[in-house]
Amino acid sequence: MLADLLSNYMLTGKEIKMVLDGIRGTLWMTLASAFFGYILGLPMGILLTVTGQDGIKPNAFLYKIFDVLSNIFRSIPFLILLILVQPFTRFLLGKSYGATATIVPLTIAAAPYIARMVESSLKEVDHGVIEAAQSMGANHIQIVWKVLLMEARTSLIVNATIATNTILGYSAMAGACGGGGLGDIAIRYGYQRWQPHILLVTVILLIILAQMIQMIGMFIARMVDRRRVK
Repeated sequence: MLADLLSNYMLTGKEIKMVLDGIRGTLWMTLASAFFGYILGLPMGILLTVTGQDGIKPNAFLYKIFDVLSNIFRSIPFLILLILVQPFTRFLLGKSYGATATIVPLTIAAAPYIARMVESSLKEVDHGVIEAAQSMGANHIQIVWKVLLMEARTSLIVNATIATNTILGYSAMAGACGGGGLGDIAIRYGYQRWQPHILLVTVILLIILAQMIQMIGMFIARMVDRRRVK
């Protein structure tokens, strides 16, 4: 009986190839979206920190603009955002489905979330260190690059790990709208065609990928933290 049960959960050669393609698609979506998300989110997070009430160059007007934009985009559920930006995605890439096309809504969803995490990390920096840099004549750019980002680097790496895992979860949700990757396989084959062995495999693989990202991120954070202590 056990042998029969296990045989029902064995993947065929075609299914193995499909799952491997799904892993590649998921990693491509996740890592590319995290990269572009940080290109947009990191400067936004820095500006939120710098222009905030306790920032090195307070500007209530600019802060309010970025604050409102961040809150608006973070308030939209990802699946709804995925549908909303389909015309924009089609304009940029010529199509709105598949792993590469999903990078666009993933980046838009991730950027404000990353900005808030960057802001949170930078606000952890001791204000006394900033004042010391200012007393030595450091300008705003030097304070941002050599004080804020350097002092908060461990926290930034930890939050980057969390953000990447969140994007991984979003990429799985994108499968509901033809986003590609493991999420698409889980929904199309595991749910719609009710093939529980494929559903189980995709869930296990998503968990493994999340754990790998977590382990790598925490390892890098510990290495950076040790260097700071030395």
